Amino acid sequence: MTTATPLSNDTQLSGNMTTKSQEQSLYQSSGAIVAAIVVGVIVIFTAVLLILKTYNRRTRVRRELEPKASKAAMPPPLGHGSLAQPPTVTFIPVDIHMHDR
Repeated sequence: MTTATPLSNDTQLSGNMTTKSQEQSLYQSSGAIVAAIVVGVIVIFTAVLLILKTYNRRTRVRRELEPKASKAAMPPPLGHGSLAQPPTVTFIPVDIHMHDR
């Protein structure tokens, strides 16, 4: 009878050890999953930044290589008149010969 008690304790300990090792492996695997997600987000963020950088560089080069006359063909901003009616400036001359009283 004395030998049966330690055997049951050993089986309980081994059962606890497998449970703890399963929990520990779950914690480690969940940590690995979180780390993989963080690394993936960083990689995606870096890729987006590099794509935007190259797009910005290409558009800047295109803008610099365009002829300067193309800017004159752009319509004026809204609210400043249209091309059909250019703005007119009215000059009213002041009477220079007016005497002070």
